[in-house]
Amino acid sequence: MMRVLEFIVALIIVAVAAVVVGVVMPGNGHIERSLVIGKDMRQVYDVLSNFRRFPEYSEQRDADRNIKFDFSGKAYGPGAEISWASDDGKVGTGKFTIASADPSFDKVDSTAKKATLVWNIDNDWRGNDKHFTVDLERNGSRGQLTKVTWSYDVDYGFNLINRYSNLYIHGDPDVFVQSTLNNLQNVLAGVQNVDYTKLIPYIEQTQPTPVLVVSSSIERKGGLEALDDATNKAISQIQAAAKKLGVTTTGPRIIYTTNYGDQNYTFDVAMPISATSLSVAGQTVELTAAKAPDLNAAAASTAADASSANAGDTAPGGHDRFGRLIIDNDVRAFLAFGGPALKAVWNGTAAGVPQTRDLMKAYAQTHGYKFDEVVGRFYDIQAKPEVKQGDEVKQYAEYDVYLPLSWAPDQTPEQAAGIKPPSLDDSSDQAPAASGTAAAPAAAGTAGK
Repeated sequence: MMRVLEFIVALIIVAVAAVVVGVVMPGNGHIERSLVIGKDMRQVYDVLSNFRRFPEYSEQRDADRNIKFDFSGKAYGPGAEISWASDDGKVGTGKFTIASADPSFDKVDSTAKKATLVWNIDNDWRGNDKHFTVDLERNGSRGQLTKVTWSYDVDYGFNLINRYSNLYIHGDPDVFVQSTLNNLQNVLAGVQNVDYTKLIPYIEQTQPTPVLVVSSSIERKGGLEALDDATNKAISQIQAAAKKLGVTTTGPRIIYTTNYGDQNYTFDVAMPISATSLSVAGQTVELTAAKAPDLNAAAASTAADASSANAGDTAPGGHDRFGRLIIDNDVRAFLAFGGPALKAVWNGTAAGVPQTRDLMKAYAQTHGYKFDEVVGRFYDIQAKPEVKQGDEVKQYAEYDVYLPLSWAPDQTPEQAAGIKPPSLDDSSDQAPAASGTAAAPAAAGTAGK
């Protein structure tokens, strides 16, 4: 009997001790990890202000390759949500919500030194008011590095079991923060380190449009003069073909970028036309969208062309390996555009268009917009021509630059906030410099200024 009483007393003592220890244990928990990432602060801010790339850097993907993610709420900023479900009990189910972002995205420019984002957490980790706080601080002599401090905070209240869980805060929460932070750095490594804070892109739903197109290539050392000569030559070919076809060109020229290499620039010059079906070689053909070539067919076509035996692939009325209708030796026809595209405006000479493309590509990557430069090539449309008086430039040309997208929200953050793209009509800093001094932006970050 004494042994039983001793055992009961011991249990009571242990229980009391456990309660006392639980009471004196902290009522909240906190961990943080830091990492310096070699990217502009706005890029890091944008990746963390939406969840479209979260599946690529989340520690959860490392734990379960079959995890299912679902996006809801806003596409960007406070109110954006991502939920997950996994058959792995360690990953489980849950949801993250962006609760706040300070300052707002349009204030995170080259002069901003710090920014803070908060994600609310709804999962099976113990405690209440669980959230991540991600502090960003501009680092480096030129401000092109970002120190990321990722913290986890939780309120245990007076729940003793929750308070004891603080002993394990260096388990799942700590592993998540450290692994996700490392993965984030790897994802950002694939983004060109450019400052796109002055870019004001919109997402536009483009409509299928019939075009005539001519492929061209120049040496980059030839500069704008070589580009103008090649473009004008292609336009003359297109206009001559349109006349023979009995159609009219209905808009400004379009340039599709195939390869902007170190030595050469390969591109297509296109112009919209007034008909979606054309009569070629005695037959009427309905135009269709171009497509990615079949690699086996392309290899066979190349071999046939080398032996001059593949006349059907070059004869008018046939189709080339991209599915485009062959009009003559140089001119092709197809349905261009169709679907969402990221659009930005560049006011200046054509030399600024490549830098605008770089800014747009980085912007699309940090905002999680999916694109394929092989299938959906960059293209630009000269919306307004350059105005000159003698050798003096009175007004720059306006270029609309497009990147076709395969997965994107309806609007960019700038578009949703009503921030207007630049215009030649209302931008006082667009006044042209003396002839020859405005060939390109001084730095990549001036696109869309």
